[in-house]
Amino acid sequence: MDEHRIASRHRVLKAGTIEFGGGASDCTVRNLSDTGAALDVTSPVGIPDHFTLVLPADGSHQSCHVVWRTEKRIGVAFEA
Repeated sequence: MDEHRIASRHRVLKAGTIEFGGGASDCTVRNLSDTGAALDVTSPVGIPDHFTLVLPADGSHQSCHVVWRTEKRIGVAFEA
């Protein structure tokens, strides 16, 4: 398989929160890099194309946008 990512991702298992316009949804971060992540979600329905990913364990907040979606997973790219 061809690798199209700018930075290689590392497998992780971290709790996260997708925050957007007064709403929030829990997620699990499955892999992570300096430029993006793959998030497991209960359902991608209702999650907007742009949101803030909060990782409480790291104390980090990342603005990001959706690059791809499947039934239970969302791929995001971090915004500068």
